[in-house]
Amino acid sequence: MPCPSEIQVAFILSSFVTFFLGLLILFIFRLIWRTIKKWQNIKGTGILLELLLTKSIGNRHLESLHFQGIFRDHIEMLLSAQTFVGQVLVILVFVLSIGSLVIYFINSSDPVGSCSSYEDKTIPIDLTFNVFFSFYFGLRFVAADDKIKFWLEMNSIVDIFTVPPTFISYYLKSNWLGLRFLRALRLLELPQILQILRAIRTSNEVKFSKLLSIVLSTWFTAAGFIHLVENSGDPWLRGRNSQNISYFESVYLVMATTSTVGFGDVVAKTSLGRTFIMFFTLGSLVLFANYVPEMVELFANKRKYTSAYEVVKGKKFIVVCGNITVDSVTAFLRNFLRHKAGEINTEIVFLGEVPPSLELETIFKCNMAYTTFVSGSALKWDDLRRVSVESAEACLIIANPLCSDLQAEDTSNIMRVLSIKNYCPNTRIIIQILQSQNKVFLPKIPSWSWSTGDNIICFAELKLGFIAQGCLVPGMCTFLTSLFVEQNKKVFPTQPWQKYFFNGLKNKILTQRLSDDFAGMSFPDASRLCFVKLGLMLIAIEHKSVFHGYCSLMLNPPVQVKLRKNTLGFFIAESAKEVIRAFFYCASCHNDIFTPELIGKCSCKAKVHRHFPGTTVMVKKNTVREFSDSTVHDCMIWGQQKMISNVTLATRTFLYEVEKDSDNLDSSGMFHWCRATSLESVILKRMDKSKHEFRDHVVACVFGDATSTLIGLRNFVMPLRASSYTRMELKDIVFIGCLDYLKREWIFLRNFPRIFILPGSALFPQDLHAANIEECSMCAVLSSSCKASSNPALVDTETIMATLNIGSLRISCSDQSPGETRRDSAYRFSETSKYRRIPILTELKNPSNIHYIEQLSGLDETFSGTSLHLSTSFSTGTVFSGSFLDSLLATAFYNYHVLELLQMLVTGGISSQMEQHVDRSVCGLTNHGASVTSERMRCKLGILSLNETILSDIKPRQTFGQLFCGSIDNFGILCLGLYRMIDEEENKPEQNRFVITRPCNTFKLLSSDLVFCAIPFSTSCYKLDTTSPSPYETINIVPTSEKTTNTNQSSTINPVSQTTTQPSTTSVHYLEPKTSSISDSKQTVLTQSSKLPSQTYLGETETTRENAKEKMKESTEENAPASSKPN
Repeated sequence: MPCPSEIQVAFILSSFVTFFLGLLILFIFRLIWRTIKKWQNIKGTGILLELLLTKSIGNRHLESLHFQGIFRDHIEMLLSAQTFVGQVLVILVFVLSIGSLVIYFINSSDPVGSCSSYEDKTIPIDLTFNVFFSFYFGLRFVAADDKIKFWLEMNSIVDIFTVPPTFISYYLKSNWLGLRFLRALRLLELPQILQILRAIRTSNEVKFSKLLSIVLSTWFTAAGFIHLVENSGDPWLRGRNSQNISYFESVYLVMATTSTVGFGDVVAKTSLGRTFIMFFTLGSLVLFANYVPEMVELFANKRKYTSAYEVVKGKKFIVVCGNITVDSVTAFLRNFLRHKAGEINTEIVFLGEVPPSLELETIFKCNMAYTTFVSGSALKWDDLRRVSVESAEACLIIANPLCSDLQAEDTSNIMRVLSIKNYCPNTRIIIQILQSQNKVFLPKIPSWSWSTGDNIICFAELKLGFIAQGCLVPGMCTFLTSLFVEQNKKVFPTQPWQKYFFNGLKNKILTQRLSDDFAGMSFPDASRLCFVKLGLMLIAIEHKSVFHGYCSLMLNPPVQVKLRKNTLGFFIAESAKEVIRAFFYCASCHNDIFTPELIGKCSCKAKVHRHFPGTTVMVKKNTVREFSDSTVHDCMIWGQQKMISNVTLATRTFLYEVEKDSDNLDSSGMFHWCRATSLESVILKRMDKSKHEFRDHVVACVFGDATSTLIGLRNFVMPLRASSYTRMELKDIVFIGCLDYLKREWIFLRNFPRIFILPGSALFPQDLHAANIEECSMCAVLSSSCKASSNPALVDTETIMATLNIGSLRISCSDQSPGETRRDSAYRFSETSKYRRIPILTELKNPSNIHYIEQLSGLDETFSGTSLHLSTSFSTGTVFSGSFLDSLLATAFYNYHVLELLQMLVTGGISSQMEQHVDRSVCGLTNHGASVTSERMRCKLGILSLNETILSDIKPRQTFGQLFCGSIDNFGILCLGLYRMIDEEENKPEQNRFVITRPCNTFKLLSSDLVFCAIPFSTSCYKLDTTSPSPYETINIVPTSEKTTNTNQSSTINPVSQTTTQPSTTSVHYLEPKTSSISDSKQTVLTQSSKLPSQTYLGETETTRENAKEKMKESTEENAPASSKPN
């Protein structure tokens, strides 16, 4: 039946009157309460009120307040849904509100101008619902602290405008739609209800439900208003402009308006409707442009990134987690995929904690054939289960080296390891760690196992180790880095030296199992065979230690170490196709083949080939203590005559001297050790420069303050104090930096000898001169710990400014010390120049900042816009960046042996098995240094001159191949590369050298070339010169005496610490090399530790002097030839 306008007004007025009248009453009560409070503050009023109130009334009042407080607390607990009853109440209110909205949808099919009679069955149901809403409203009102704020809440407004009309309908016995559409606003509570029901758990699901509830409630409410005003018409026109429109058509109009389409088939005709549409259009732009696309994205991502990874039987995959960003993923994919280009059979599953950005999504789409992204965290077992980490080949954890808090980054990654190991203890973990002190936590995990391939890549340890090697051997930092840098950019060199340098960048460290025909050979024999016959440079092997019980890597081992079957060799080569020749080599089938490219798998029936391991992942296995079959043999002859090793009195005397020097080693025998030194005794003062005239020392510029994160200077010092160098070969180290920062580092440095601290800054020339920087052998500028910066170019500000400051210093050639007169003038400075530059090695965190350093090179051949590893500064060994360390993650997965070799080269020979032992000793936790002679009998990296060292006696030596064979045949020295002058005409005031990695066999040598070498521990590279007491040039090799000298004299072949004493009658003798390839014009002095039996280097002793006789006896007995046992 039609609904009179008076009834409609009654329904509308009931809501508005209730709202405004209630709001007015609340304001009046608040005003009265504030007035009473003010009266109580008036002087004397409180006494008057106390006289009016009796004691009984006061007690009843307090009891009433107490009861009200308890009642309100219970109601608040009930409404907060923290109890089961409260949750049921909240869910019931929401369900009844949706039911009331559904009743509205049913009744909206009737014209708005009609009134429903009470015979309609939906009216009593709706009345019952509203009675419950009134009760719930009352509870909320009582629990509210601020009544006015509660009255203006959205849910309160919904109840005020929908509940009173229900009671009016009961009184008038008729019902009208009115403002009942406001019940749609209750949909905004949908996320809370779903969370109570535990239907949604993740943040994306909660966000999606919130957006969905906002959109639906807005649409339904706006459609209800349009439906009301369009069917009722404008009040001032008495409904003459009304139109009959259904609720569905109103929803259609609202959605068309929201999407800004506006078809025009359904439009608003009333002035109220059109005014509402104008304002709603503005809001719908925000609604549709932001909420709807975000909902679509969340819904798509939920299906795309939250689904579980499906494991395919027979298909390998790895899980990568941690710092999943555009830069880290790009670097990882570039290095991971290059190992097996075109043969990728391992899928990469990235586990990221946040959805990928558009740029990162693009990277995944470009590599969708072998990459998958799953949203989740390695700290949650459910996410680990979704990526099936228990079936993965390995789990790789990427760190962020540019983060502002290194400690927090390491801690989070260690927690990821704990979570993964707890979920699946057998999962192989390869983790990047930023600070070396955090490495100790990982081996303490019960399920951590080096034998299953678990590995740690410590950025601070490797980075500072590289820089330390660059301080010991100029250019060595670039030489080692070039073996791990992958360059995909095509560069067209314009100068001959650039061509040589770029060709050297093609070489990498590769591993390969050697053919059984190498079994029984010594390393020099095998290395010479590989170089001459196979065109390969064999530099190291994996050797099973007799006494240590584990496999160790040996760089250029001595002649007594014999290769066994299935020996793993380390090569410097360009590709795996080249090193495979070492596996296929057959002495009988390839004897008459002189072209390395023709050596392949032979058809020799007598030769049983092993399973080809290729570059597959190999698992470490701890070996039992068994006697090696690589016992002492007679020296084998290959190509040229070799010197035969005999344990003579001179050898025994040398070992005695070495053991006395070993009294000052740490308990592992790997590093030089001293008692803890107080900080005050090593602090230098700027005004006392005359008291500390350093010569040939290392200056390290450090930036940091009392609050800066420690960079771990111990990792820089350890390679400089390796026991492979004698005590006299050690260089003084002077740190320039903030004293407050260096105090915190000193606890890790106090047990290393000859370290000094100069408080100051490398930005001030006065501090640099106080450290006598003009006489240093190398100045290293270390980057500071990361600080929050919006511009990545600013992370190296202090480093660049210090480099510019040091590079601007010019040292007069007349300032050289007398001991430097015989050094290679081509390396230090030109004879015709008046000034020289200070040798400097700068560390850059951001490789793109190389253009700030390039101007210091003094060359015009710089490539503009190229990467750091193609720059002139890098080729000359004056700059370093640890950005390439990201590639080691893929290297460790494919072949962890390469990573072990790198750690051995840059850290001074330390292995993962003895890290815990070394940590105790270098921190001063041991009482004294044990004498461990065997640990220091290892090769050291050095650089030798062709003309003024024992290399000058190699004839002929026109090519690198001749030099390689001659040096390893006669001296056991392994030549690795060259350090050549850029300008041979010497017409520039300051000479620069560049690195050539692994020259070819026919590469022509120049007289000014310096040679990178792996030198046996006790090999003296100096020649006797009766005309001058000064030594010939060599880097990090200490001069020896002219003749056989008494040990009381100041110079010996192996200097002993001043604290040790020895009999005055003990003299040092030298072995005369027997060779036909060395000219007799010059007398050479050579102490060949590589010719001693291998057993003389093995074993650990607590006291050297007590076991010296026993070792000499053991060396004599084992010098006898022994037959080799078959494997």
